[in-house]
Amino acid sequence: MQTTLGTPTASAVIFFLVIVALTLSVTYWAARRTRSTREFYAAGRSISPLQNGLALAGDYMSAASFLGIAGLVALRGYDGMIYATGWLVGWPALMFLIAEPLRNLGKFTFADVVAFRLRQAPVRIASAFGAILTLLFYVLAQMVGAGNLIRLMFGLPYEWAVVSVGVVMLAYVLFGGMLATTWVQIIKAILLLFGVSLLTLLLLWRFQFSPGALYAAVAARYGQAALEPGGLVSDPVDAISLGLALMLGLLGLPHILMRFYTVPDARAARGSVLYATGFIAYFYLIIPLVGFGAAALVGRDLIRSIDPGGNMAAPLLAELVGGTPFLGFVAAVAFATILAVVAGLTLAGASALSHDIFTHAIRNGHATEHEQIRVARAATIVFGAVAVALGIVFKGQNVAFMVGLAFAVACSANFPPLLMSIVWRRFNTAGAVCSIVSGALLSVTLILLSPTVWVDLMHHHSAIFPLRNPAIVSMPVSFLFGIAASLLTREPEAELRFDDEKLRTYLGVGAE
Repeated sequence: MQTTLGTPTASAVIFFLVIVALTLSVTYWAARRTRSTREFYAAGRSISPLQNGLALAGDYMSAASFLGIAGLVALRGYDGMIYATGWLVGWPALMFLIAEPLRNLGKFTFADVVAFRLRQAPVRIASAFGAILTLLFYVLAQMVGAGNLIRLMFGLPYEWAVVSVGVVMLAYVLFGGMLATTWVQIIKAILLLFGVSLLTLLLLWRFQFSPGALYAAVAARYGQAALEPGGLVSDPVDAISLGLALMLGLLGLPHILMRFYTVPDARAARGSVLYATGFIAYFYLIIPLVGFGAAALVGRDLIRSIDPGGNMAAPLLAELVGGTPFLGFVAAVAFATILAVVAGLTLAGASALSHDIFTHAIRNGHATEHEQIRVARAATIVFGAVAVALGIVFKGQNVAFMVGLAFAVACSANFPPLLMSIVWRRFNTAGAVCSIVSGALLSVTLILLSPTVWVDLMHHHSAIFPLRNPAIVSMPVSFLFGIAASLLTREPEAELRFDDEKLRTYLGVGAE
């Protein structure tokens, strides 16, 4: 197969420019309507459940989902689908466990919920630490995907490609805030669902619309092993650990949890999750077909030669089944996907720095609207610069795999204290801080000592920690530290306020 990847084409340039122009015009429109912190962080709580469901889906269907899962399935076969199923099954838990309490108790960040009845400063500092660690791992994957995509589509050096993405993304967040980010996500979600659906139809047309014929072609080319478990995760404990991270990590992702504050009330928050689950389920059901199609029609050797991590499998398949113009469209949609997700991540990181640390931990909740927005925009620039630097350092990694690590940090550092603060009266400030810090530090440390970093990046002979995903160890430790610290110390005021919290959780009394 001959490919135009690596050389600029007219169709790619046109589609890129149209999408960037469209999203920047949305940002200009939103900037004229973003004046207060409520508008900057939560779009004035004016987003409908359907709109927020599409935006949630847009936030979640990232470069890792589109480029990464397709690449993993193409190169590793059946096991790549672990990511598709794992990222889907957390949504019912989010709807029934977290969505309503989060909307009723919080204001702008998930730390509002954890700190609702606890001492503000220590809990918010710890929560911001856990949130920013999670977001950095997540944004790292998006920047790597963006760098590879722009480099191959326009022939730009990888480093300049990453910088260009950072600049456009900063424009969204700095000027348009959550309103711009939400509408960019909605546009991106519609384009991505349309693009992947069309790609799947063109692929299945090659096999007379028979998935069985597609799988038979994969087996004929790579053997039956390509359709059986063991290609990516051979250790059952590692598989369980990865599954836990992908399912429960969703309940600790700051940029997803932040979306529940953009709707008017808890009922709308639940409706948002219902819509999002439908869109996401459809997407994750068909994206493995794209991966298998790339393996059968494009071939693993060509996919690896273009990008060792396999992230260009979907664009290569698009070019094969739809020609250069369709490649241009799919690549432009992937670029919009990355821009929108990075914008959401950056906004969540900026809100943790400005709302949790500056406004509540430093100024004790007494900062003016002007000060808060000024600090939020400064924090946006800092977070964006760090994201660009990390994207350059981690060149060449598979983006789905790296987001799996972000989910491990989220389910270890953020999910345990969030859940315990909602359901357990005895939970207190010491428990929250110990849970967040232990989960964050242990998950990151074990990732650094795992084969992912210790062997693959640092080229040591063997890893100190054997599992590639640490969630099965770090998440229980976070719960244990939170429980132990809460039992060893008493905080009578936090226990007394638990009834007020329950009232607001279930009835929405006093919710903003």
